[in-house]
Amino acid sequence: MYNLVLGAMYFGTRTDEATSRQILDHFVDAGGTMIDTSNNYSFWEDPSGFGGQSEAVLGRWLAGHPGLREHLYISTKVGAQPLAPGGFPDNLEGLSPRAINESVQGSLQRLGTERIDLYWAHVEDRSVPLEDMMAAFGSLIENGIVGRVGCSNWPIWRVERARQAARGWQGFTVVQLMHSYLQPRPGAPVSWQPSRFGCVTDQTLDYVNAEQLDVWAYSPLLKGGYTHPDRLGDAYDHVGNDRRLAELDRVAAELDASHNQVVLAWLLGGEVPITPIVGVSTVGQLDEVLEATKLTLSSDQRASLDATA
Repeated sequence: MYNLVLGAMYFGTRTDEATSRQILDHFVDAGGTMIDTSNNYSFWEDPSGFGGQSEAVLGRWLAGHPGLREHLYISTKVGAQPLAPGGFPDNLEGLSPRAINESVQGSLQRLGTERIDLYWAHVEDRSVPLEDMMAAFGSLIENGIVGRVGCSNWPIWRVERARQAARGWQGFTVVQLMHSYLQPRPGAPVSWQPSRFGCVTDQTLDYVNAEQLDVWAYSPLLKGGYTHPDRLGDAYDHVGNDRRLAELDRVAAELDASHNQVVLAWLLGGEVPITPIVGVSTVGQLDEVLEATKLTLSSDQRASLDATA
């Protein structure tokens, strides 16, 4: 078992069901246990304009493997499902108690399970009082429907307010944000990151370390950007990343590893450990990712990677 999550965003849409099942089988055969999805994956890929395809593929796969569910850690999300085709980002289900309770039932049905191990508030919803929202999440935990709750793409000050608003309910214990070794210029738009507060910062790491929260990082390999730098875009084109890439080249050569593997090892073994969510579209890509869990950076290698900017 290792601290790496298989991202299932495109299962059932961009990645067909047969390939999705092959990836899932290979993942669990290699010892993987954690899978991340969402009730709105992937609405932008499906002609209907709604999500749910990923959860449904996972549910059918689980149904074909009796007894496997108890060995897995399933994570899904609520809040960002469009209410009508083309409704993102202005017409979403949101995070009212009614939306949370209705959506969790839909996710449970599609996944074919009675329990969600980790349930995420996918986006902010400032129209809902935090006390009401956290009471709804807390009730799901109290009733055994959800194991724990986290938030994705929230600013840290709102995470803290939500934790204070829990008032006896279990609050957020984990945050999900974008994070990788290469960093975009501050304020520069990243095509696959629409959230203003969706990236890990030094403040994030300081907060989670002090409050003992966990961090899950999506897009840790920058949508294939370490293999295909042309995908990174202007936000990543700056002298700091030039220096980081040169150091990444050096460490990867020392370890006879790929850039992707070094980046994942760097995330997994830091002073504040990060849990990467890695999406793949082939079994071969998954094998490369899994090899990263066997890679150990020396203290000197980690220090040099950390110091380069």
